[in-house]
Formats: sequence, C-alpha cells, structure tokens
Amino acid sequence: MSDNHKTVKTVRRSDLARLTGCNLETIRYYENIGVMPEPPRNAKNYRCYDESHIARLSFVMRARDLGFTLEEVRDLLALVDGGMQTCAEVQALASRHLESIGAKIADLRRIQMVLSETVAQCSGEDVPDCAVIDALTQSDCKLHTA
Repeated sequence: MSDNHKTVKTVRRSDLARLTGCNLETIRYYENIGVMPEPPRNAKNYRCYDESHIARLSFVMRARDLGFTLEEVRDLLALVDGGMQTCAEVQALASRHLESIGAKIADLRRIQMVLSETVAQCSGEDVPDCAVIDALTQSDCKLHTA
C-alpha cells in the first residue's frame, strides 16, 4: 500500500494544549494573529490539529521561551515557511535578539544595584521614614539614567 493513503492522526485543541503545554487561549490568540494556521474541521465542526500543528506550536513555544518576540517568531516562521532560510539569515535574527537580551541584562543589573543601595539605606524599623519610598518619590531617581 502506498504512503499517499495513510491516515493522519488528528487531535482537538484541548489535546494540542495538553501535548504542547500551551494555554488554550494562547492557541486561539496565535490562530487569530496568524502565527498558527487555521486548522481544518471535521464533520462535527471540531478543529482537527495534526502533527504539523503540534510541531509548529512547539517551535513557537520554544522560541517564546527563549525570549523571542512575536514579531521575531513571525520572522523565523517566514524563513522556515518559505523553505529558503539560510543559516546566515537565522543567525542574523538570533544575533539581534541576543544583543537585545544583553541590553536587558545590563538594565536589570543597573536596577539591581540601585535597588540594593536603596534597600541598604532602609532602617527596617517600624518608623514612617523609609529610604525606598523616598527614592521612589524623587524626580531625579537614579533608575532614569542610562
């Protein structure tokens, strides 16, 4: 028998969510914004997801876990969907994302330093004066400096 007639196993949206660990509402959202393709429906009008949907959603979720924005995920999917992606194109996109992560880490370190200094100035006593509140109410807060 030829492989052209093999049955494709399909699952419902709830099964897709369970298999991938993705929230049902997130799947709906991804379909609405075009990150996930609209699945075909069966005779009872239920959505029928197959292995390609599971693989695509897993790809999207791994990319999101790595901090890629939805726009970056769209860019990656466009490269993959076109079937013409090169490692150089993917590397360029991933390198830009990595630079963005580095900038965020630098910002978080700066925030950590300022907050640590401010918390260290707190007496921790049951008094109304508080260095953290004072720092947050100052218009020249150190967090605004780049």
